[in-house]
Amino acid sequence: MHPMYPEQEADLTPVAVPYTQLPSEALQGVIESFVLREGTEYGERDFTLAEKRLHVMHQLERGEAQIMFDPQSQSVDIVVTPKLGARS
Repeated sequence: MHPMYPEQEADLTPVAVPYTQLPSEALQGVIESFVLREGTEYGERDFTLAEKRLHVMHQLERGEAQIMFDPQSQSVDIVVTPKLGARS
């Protein structure tokens, strides 16, 4: 497959990967990589790495975030899922 051919563009669309389908070690690695890369601000108090990993795991369990595989870059990331019915 060559990325220069437009008819193959659909093959390069990122795909959601259910967190339940990843082996435990792989899931923990994806979560830790996300937490370390994001440097997310969690409010007034600092959280430990373990607490941040737990927060992300809970987001995955509640469907507030999901794991995405990007076939073009061969990478995995966690993205926040838009909430249905959320108002600005």
